[in-house]
Amino acid sequence: MIGDEYAPEKRKIIDEKTGKPVWQLTTGDCNNYHFYFTDNSFTLGDKEIYFMSDRASNSLEVYNLFRMDLGTGVIQQMTDEKAGITPTGHTKTPDSEIVVYVTGNKIKKLNTKTMTTTVIYEETTGAHLGHPFIAPNKKYIGLAINENPGLYHGANYYGFKEQMYAIKKGWITLVYLDGSKAVTVHESSHWLGHFQFAPDDSTLAMFCHEGPWHLVNQRIWLLDLISRDIVPCFRQYQDDCVGHEFWTSDGKIFFDNRRKGHDGTITSNKTQATSVEPETAEIPYVGLADSKGNIVKCTDMPYYCNHYHATNDNKLLVGDQVEDLVLIHLDENSAKLETLCSHHTSWRTQQSHCHPTFSWNNEKILFASDRKGRIHLYLAEQQDGKWL
Repeated sequence: MIGDEYAPEKRKIIDEKTGKPVWQLTTGDCNNYHFYFTDNSFTLGDKEIYFMSDRASNSLEVYNLFRMDLGTGVIQQMTDEKAGITPTGHTKTPDSEIVVYVTGNKIKKLNTKTMTTTVIYEETTGAHLGHPFIAPNKKYIGLAINENPGLYHGANYYGFKEQMYAIKKGWITLVYLDGSKAVTVHESSHWLGHFQFAPDDSTLAMFCHEGPWHLVNQRIWLLDLISRDIVPCFRQYQDDCVGHEFWTSDGKIFFDNRRKGHDGTITSNKTQATSVEPETAEIPYVGLADSKGNIVKCTDMPYYCNHYHATNDNKLLVGDQVEDLVLIHLDENSAKLETLCSHHTSWRTQQSHCHPTFSWNNEKILFASDRKGRIHLYLAEQQDGKWL
């Protein structure tokens, strides 16, 4: 029930590979995962996190929202949706005052100060509600909505390619947080996803054409919400395979270009879901683009990571290799990699992906792993003011 508290579960473990201390934040016969790294589970000040858990449900993988005090480890239940919150269908403001989530065909807003929940949108056409994102001005959310072709799209990216080809209509909708109106601002014949407002501009957003990276000919798009114009961010060519884009703290767009033949996935077999990477001399790289979509920096990245997240100055990345978390130091021309700790997750579902995320002050890294069966949360911290 809402308000129920759970005793601390956090315990310090020593990573078997690096010998570094890591906090395991959740334990037991339940699944727990954090917000997607584009949202950030940490509350500003980095003293608490918000996360999803099925610990209060009668069925596994029926998730509700919880809050954890990182100092005491005490966990508090914040929602009690009997049907659960749609995995990946949730977002919050950096200060955690407002949480927005999808449950069934409804979008709800939770004010965590007053603990009041209101329905702000209901989808009546059977279309699929995507990942919502709250504008910096806290007046509205944006999200991608796509027609539902009735295909199963599940674990290990099953149906990922088929879903891309089947969806013939997607649209971007703004939903006002007071529930007063919803406005469609863009329509497309593509599967749309990854909608994100710029961190300091409620009139500028980014979204993607979703699907296996090597099959999408232009992944990232910028959307001006005043003019409704869209422009490509980094114009792709034939051998570009781009994805996992996010806004950096200073308003730039980070993206990963894995180069020819990469579909952007990893499965529990530790392989790609829809493509075998060909022999190629092309070096993968990560890039930064400005708010107009122009590239301002590229750094060769001859390592394989599935996701990246950047510090506030964009000089340090955390990435999730197949078995380990790594820190990648960026300078003007190269990237230097160091292993932070092991994670040994299965990669079977999006919830079990590590999705490592820096805290707002960059002194902590939160990640998920199902290394022992259930999905649990882990936290790495700086030691003596340094990462390594």
